[in-house]
Amino acid sequence: MAASIDTVRDLSERHSNWGRWGEDDERGTLNLVTPEMIVGAARLVRQGKTISMALPYDDAGPQTGNLGRFNPIHLMIRDGADAIAGTSIRDFYGGVDKHFRGTDDIIIMPLQSGTQWDSFGHVVFEGHIYNGYGAEWVSSKGALKGDVANGAGSMVGRGVLLDLPRALGVDWLEPGHAIGAEELDRAEAHAGTGVGPGDFVFVRTGAMAAARAAGGWGDYAGGDAPGLGLDSVDWIGDRDIAAIAADTWGLEVRPNETPDVSQPLHIILIVHMGLWLGEIFDLDPLADDCADDGVHEFMFCGPPLPFTRAVGSPLNPMAIK
Repeated sequence: MAASIDTVRDLSERHSNWGRWGEDDERGTLNLVTPEMIVGAARLVRQGKTISMALPYDDAGPQTGNLGRFNPIHLMIRDGADAIAGTSIRDFYGGVDKHFRGTDDIIIMPLQSGTQWDSFGHVVFEGHIYNGYGAEWVSSKGALKGDVANGAGSMVGRGVLLDLPRALGVDWLEPGHAIGAEELDRAEAHAGTGVGPGDFVFVRTGAMAAARAAGGWGDYAGGDAPGLGLDSVDWIGDRDIAAIAADTWGLEVRPNETPDVSQPLHIILIVHMGLWLGEIFDLDPLADDCADDGVHEFMFCGPPLPFTRAVGSPLNPMAIK
């Protein structure tokens, strides 16, 4: 029988964490990360090597206007020419500007236009967000419950890279490839380390490598893509991980496996499991490094920016080895 909204409801009920950490909880699976786990993650730092997993935030990003998202717009409000000409400087510094000059800039961007975390306020299903809060808690003022700032002090711990293309012997997974439990097991075996409670898991599909090989983003933002399928849900839920991120626009396989509902894993994982999802992570440099030294576990640090009442946030996630 084809997957449907009933499949989504069944998996959501099976893996629901509503009330697990209290009826007022807004942190979800980040509650699984203990101080002892963070100390253990720090012990994984042996080389002093840092690897960013963020795309640059600029006008060359992957967005094409889908869902109203555009690439970051960077503007200067004071530049070097102003300093030379003396324009607007006296007012800015109150006249104390004989020797000192400065420049300033601003960014205009959707908070989910590049490497980013989804918060619990990002997805509504049947009138609710994570932990049973009504959708009315995400208002014109922003997410009064389930905002991204709930993760700002918690995104540190043990990271594990699951490099699906290398595990399966291909350059990248093709669009529409649904990653299931068996393939996650193979990637875990390839990594040579297990995935367990409180871990931050990074799933590389090779989607960014494919875009780079093609010389452009194409339909990366919202188009067909490899990603996690419904068969991955039990694997994820049973391991009690803290967060999961991927190198694709939407983490889950597209086209979705459920013709009657869009983004089913977002419903199951965010709304019901309370699992933090990361998207548009550039995992290629990390994957190359892990292939070179054979070490696929590391200390991870990647908190969202603490935007009050926001439903998503950019970040610069770091793997530290």
